[in-house]
Amino acid sequence: MNSHRGMLDPKTLQRLVKEEKIETVLVVFPDMYGRLLGKRVVARFFLDKVLLDGIHACDYLLASDMEMTPVPGYKFTSWDTGYGDFRLKPDLKSLRLASWLDKTALVLCDAYEEEKDEPVAVAPRTILKKKLEEARRTGFFPMGASELEFFLFSDTYELAADKQYVNLRPAGQYIEDYHILQGTKEEHVVAALRHHLEHSGVPVENSKGEWGPGQQELNLEYTNFLEMCDRHVIFKHAAKEIAWQQGRSLTFMAKWNSAHAGSSMHIHASLWNENGTRALFAGKEKLGPFHVSPVFRWFLGGWMSHLRDIFPFFAPYPTSYKRYVAGSFAPTAIAWSYDNRTAGFRIIGEGPSLHIECRTPGADANPYLSFAATLAAGLDGIAKKIEPPPMFQGDMYKARELPQIPKTLHEAVHTMEQSTWARSTFGEDVIDHYVHFFKTEQQKFDEAVTTWELARYFERA
Repeated sequence: MNSHRGMLDPKTLQRLVKEEKIETVLVVFPDMYGRLLGKRVVARFFLDKVLLDGIHACDYLLASDMEMTPVPGYKFTSWDTGYGDFRLKPDLKSLRLASWLDKTALVLCDAYEEEKDEPVAVAPRTILKKKLEEARRTGFFPMGASELEFFLFSDTYELAADKQYVNLRPAGQYIEDYHILQGTKEEHVVAALRHHLEHSGVPVENSKGEWGPGQQELNLEYTNFLEMCDRHVIFKHAAKEIAWQQGRSLTFMAKWNSAHAGSSMHIHASLWNENGTRALFAGKEKLGPFHVSPVFRWFLGGWMSHLRDIFPFFAPYPTSYKRYVAGSFAPTAIAWSYDNRTAGFRIIGEGPSLHIECRTPGADANPYLSFAATLAAGLDGIAKKIEPPPMFQGDMYKARELPQIPKTLHEAVHTMEQSTWARSTFGEDVIDHYVHFFKTEQQKFDEAVTTWELARYFERA
């Protein structure tokens, strides 16, 4: 069992329920957006029934949009099938306190088909677990961390909606990168977030002001891929609820305002041996300033080679692509370098700590899909011995000869849809499901009339 503070096992939960310290269990799963959906279950009933049998939920939850509208065109489920149930099976390794809520525990679940009792293939947690099993069969144990940024606002969520998200008031007035004074003004929310994550089985390393007014970054401890993704979605969920509790709001949009920096989800990744006791990226071969193993070279080569094939898993919305602006610390080219923040792939650390930081994913990405895509690309690089290009030095924003990341979701989805590699590694059903998902987001955006269009064209068109 995970031994971090706030983690529970059934016996401990039973005792806490008996002592009336826990009354509710959030039985949840991550949807395609990475949101936590599920039910609030009476703790006694969870112990008596749900713990062993799971609980039912409507399968439209993996075939709907952000407004919870059923979307036609999915093979997985539809009005033709009547939108039946799937079953949520608790993963007891994820059972923990939700300390920011009163007398509440939380458990993440895997979605299982009702009839065949098999994992739902298109569920994000299933997709990652399938890739982790492939890694295990080849003798690898992936380790990583997600470096997540967000913007904090003085407005409540309700006031922000009333304002139609225009003229929002960030919690800070100036760029506050590493700024302690401005960070103090935001501590009432961020300190509460650190405290409750620490007491809910989500160990935190640190937080800091970031490169935008009201922007914060919070870093979680390095761990295995599945645990990191579970911690990541709990972090995002808790952050929103804690902000709401304090009359504030925050956003994980990759780009909430064109005048300000974007928010990223940098992925830090390395491979270890199958027991997770020895890092495998360091070695004797010279690559740039590093001494690396062939496993490192090929993993990096595969990740870079397939980045465009999997890019919607890193940037899922039309707005996501507005983050990739030169001079913004967000990458625009596909290249790697040593400790260079203009690079899409930044190599840092040495010896056992040597790892790859991919700076392309935004804070809006679903971590299960991002980490699954990372692992799929890296493992293919190892299997096919894909070499990375030479290390780049200098300002990559000026290097027009480098391969570029997709400019729009349209471009990224088209590349994924046409990728024979993506279809072979994830399966036709998974790729078709998510291509439809991303196209739906693009369609909703294309149909909307924005405030920018009104301001530009209302009088002068």
